[in-house]
Amino acid sequence: MIRRVLAIAGAFVAAAMLTGASVSPVAPDPNPDPVRAAEYWLDASGIRDAWQTTRGAGVRIAIIDTGVARGPVEFEGAVVGGTDVSGIGSADGRTPVGAVDANHGSWVASLAAARGTGSGTGMIGVAPQAELLAVSVGFGSSAKVPFTEQIAEAIRWSVDNGADVINLSLTTNTPDWDESWDSAFLYAFENDVVVVVAAGNRGSGTSRVGAPATIPGVLTVAGVDKAGKASVEASTQGITLGVSAPSEDLVGVSADGRLVLWNGTSGAAPIVAGIAALVRAAHPDLDANNVINRIIETARPPSGATGSASSLLYGAGLVDAAAAVSATVPSVTANPMGSLTDWIRLYRRADAGPAPVPTSEPIAIEALPPADTATRAASPLLPTSDTLLYGTLPLMAGSAAAILVALGVTAAVRRYRLASRTPSR
Repeated sequence: MIRRVLAIAGAFVAAAMLTGASVSPVAPDPNPDPVRAAEYWLDASGIRDAWQTTRGAGVRIAIIDTGVARGPVEFEGAVVGGTDVSGIGSADGRTPVGAVDANHGSWVASLAAARGTGSGTGMIGVAPQAELLAVSVGFGSSAKVPFTEQIAEAIRWSVDNGADVINLSLTTNTPDWDESWDSAFLYAFENDVVVVVAAGNRGSGTSRVGAPATIPGVLTVAGVDKAGKASVEASTQGITLGVSAPSEDLVGVSADGRLVLWNGTSGAAPIVAGIAALVRAAHPDLDANNVINRIIETARPPSGATGSASSLLYGAGLVDAAAAVSATVPSVTANPMGSLTDWIRLYRRADAGPAPVPTSEPIAIEALPPADTATRAASPLLPTSDTLLYGTLPLMAGSAAAILVALGVTAAVRRYRLASRTPSR
């Protein structure tokens, strides 16, 4: 029996804590396999059609979350490695972490790559032949390691252990991020890893997209309901959205093997991460930039939504796995979600040289810079190293010399006048 989670608990909030979840029963479905029948996104997002080409074999997805449980049969053969970065989980990342949100990591993992319970039965993930890495993260006061350090370590460990795709179903509810994340996310991008991030949920207090979904280069996922409309509660909006995916009435496998229906972009993100795995399996020659580009370029426009308001809710549109896997899409040389390297150069002031010239046409999706540094970097009234060296300093030197000359002339004139007024003896 599938049970329903009524909490809007799709993405971690603020200090990365989930809201509470209550469970109530749902009437049994007369369908011989009610679980597969409940997975409406398999058809709505073109996933079954994509399976005619690939089911993700040979691709590895890292689930950076509260841990992927050992018990459920749906994970047998799926999890090939793991670790704990919180200091309170088990070394293999398979012990759920957190008193309230311990099921979250298993729900997320099951959407990405659950194996089912038999032939045509049980919950199946978007990429059911992909491998999973379980990276357990702790939130709040229970964790022994600061949250920012956990995420940075989790990303590096995932890259070092062969992740082709990283899923982050969490948010900080602020557009800014700790500077330590710069190098961690760069490490993933430089090692050709696709990073998929949940946009967050209005229902859990996320009024705007927050980090890590604001980091240039990540594929940020918004949420839609069964009708393909932007979810009022289980999604948020912002200019950093990449694509949209189902975020309501999602099936999830709990740590104890129970099935639930739950809401949130925390579920939309692993659907897209699974699609990224399908694309990587079908096109092993493509780099991460082109995998992301295929997913964006093949997204379907939302019904009745146009213009800039549409992109704030849906990004490029509704994800289409079949098209992402099979359509003809021109290759690109840059990540359509932006360049973290360029952002660091511009906003961290790490390089005093001129701003970089864009290498490709942006798609109106850019990261929100930290408020305190953005003003300093963008203001034309503030000096740069070049204006100081070639303009301000020479001008100051010249002005000082002119002032000295003027003072000398003035003094000489005064002495002359005094001499002319003194009577001779």
